[in-house]
Amino acid sequence: MGVPKIMQATYDAMAEILKPYCDEYLNAEYLELCLHAVEKLCRKRPSPLVGGRLHTWAAGIVYAIGQANFIFDPSQPIHLTAEELSAPFGVAKSTAGNKAAEVRKLLKIGRWTSEWMLPSIVEERPFVWFVEYNGMVVDARVLPLDLQIFCAKKGWIPYVPALKDADNQAEKHEDAE
Repeated sequence: MGVPKIMQATYDAMAEILKPYCDEYLNAEYLELCLHAVEKLCRKRPSPLVGGRLHTWAAGIVYAIGQANFIFDPSQPIHLTAEELSAPFGVAKSTAGNKAAEVRKLLKIGRWTSEWMLPSIVEERPFVWFVEYNGMVVDARVLPLDLQIFCAKKGWIPYVPALKDADNQAEKHEDAE
């Protein structure tokens, strides 16, 4: 979709803050999600990024996306405490947490929304795949292909599982040749 011209400098400044942070403390998947969040915030009218310090917004974005991906859980491969997350931005953990609440509200970030989930953990999170079908909650991965496609088009699931498996099978077949 892109960033409005009037917000490009703000987007670039946020990227300059987030890139080194994600390189040092997180990974490329987190950076991609954080930049996606910045892009969406830049497109809001008026953009909330025009008010407040950019480092505070960056901390709030990382905090919000981190929460959606269980960053505070020590059993996760990438985990930080709230203080470890916020300190490199020069922001108190309470400030980062408050800004994260604002980011979550603005972008509708939750643990059930696959848009904000690290791609590497989507398949591990069963609740991402739950849809209602004929009055029952079912795992969309067991639905017929046409229903999986319908669910993906509606944004209820992150992708069509049957087609992803078919793509993987085709890649394995090509590699074998």
